Amino acid sequence: MAASRAYLDHNASAPLLPAARAAMLAALEVDANPSSVHADGRSARRMVDGARRDVAALAGGKPEHVVFTSGATEAASMLLSPDWRMGKAPVRMARLIVSAADHPCVLNGGRFAPDAVTRVGVDADGIVDMVALEHELAGHDSAQGLVLVAIHAANNETGVIQPVGDIAALVKANGGVLVVDAVQAAGRIPLDISDGYGDFLILSSHKIGGPKGVGAVVGVSDLMMPVPLVSGGGQEKGFRAGTENVSGIAGFGAAAREALTGLAGVDGIRSMRDAFERVVVELAPDASIFGNRTERLCNTLFFAVPGLKAETAQIAFDLAGVSLSAGSACSSGKVGPSHVLKAMGHGEAAGALRVSIGPDTGEAELKAFEQALRAHLVRRDGRERAA
Repeated sequence: MAASRAYLDHNASAPLLPAARAAMLAALEVDANPSSVHADGRSARRMVDGARRDVAALAGGKPEHVVFTSGATEAASMLLSPDWRMGKAPVRMARLIVSAADHPCVLNGGRFAPDAVTRVGVDADGIVDMVALEHELAGHDSAQGLVLVAIHAANNETGVIQPVGDIAALVKANGGVLVVDAVQAAGRIPLDISDGYGDFLILSSHKIGGPKGVGAVVGVSDLMMPVPLVSGGGQEKGFRAGTENVSGIAGFGAAAREALTGLAGVDGIRSMRDAFERVVVELAPDASIFGNRTERLCNTLFFAVPGLKAETAQIAFDLAGVSLSAGSACSSGKVGPSHVLKAMGHGEAAGALRVSIGPDTGEAELKAFEQALRAHLVRRDGRERAA
């Protein structure tokens, strides 16, 4: 990242950590396939297994229940399947329940047919409608098969944190299986899959300062697993075929270690986020701050200012040397209305901007943001007076 720019888009992708870079470079020196039994292969395998332990520790799980993937989207497609197995016995997931504010990789339903996917709403703060979820779970005919529920732990746009423990208890009481998209939560709130935090977690390397193109599924066990999305060889205990991306996985493991240690510094990140929020409120008292009435991630600020369009504002910030987003960065660069804000019932969806920061965000980035926002508001006010 150029030193002259202020990078405020960590929820899209966090900068690569020095520890992750070093681990990747060390892994690139090992040429062997980690499935090979010779000494070189065993060296590569040790790197993969070490990273598996680190990722498991971040999730509060066991290394043997970690399956590496090419990213969170693949992990979601792997888990969101109607076809599962318990040992060799087939298990059928008859329905998938998701929230209307979930990330597109979950919202699109994975391998389920569209008519087998049910969306439950969220309230004005972005919290899943627990009454609607309970109604859907209670109304499911278990004779048709199990019900699978997939919910994000924390929203990628608003940062709103879901009551995952309550959701997990509700799903368990109704005999369902819970998949938790923990991509944004990892390294920002504690995760512990061993303590009633769902049956499976989805993680992504590049959201926590690791390399892009690596993700993981972490299960509370591997007794029941989906039919593999990628089949072939026996890698990852047969749950995900293909030669492991050793350098990417090594970088992921290093980033997971840093993320677990970094949980001690979330109060400092929250204080910096609050400073950004004060700038917005001071410069634009009519701004809407989304999710600020409930618990949010320490690093996320999602706001809208009347008369400020996301498309033009994002370009203006970019030209001023400030990198932020208008929500999810998963739409091929398109800027449009936020489905999250629509689900929350907010009409300002077209004009929302997201600031997402990291542990290294400081006063220089705050000042650059303040100057860029002030200049854009001056231009907005000038246009309004001219009109």
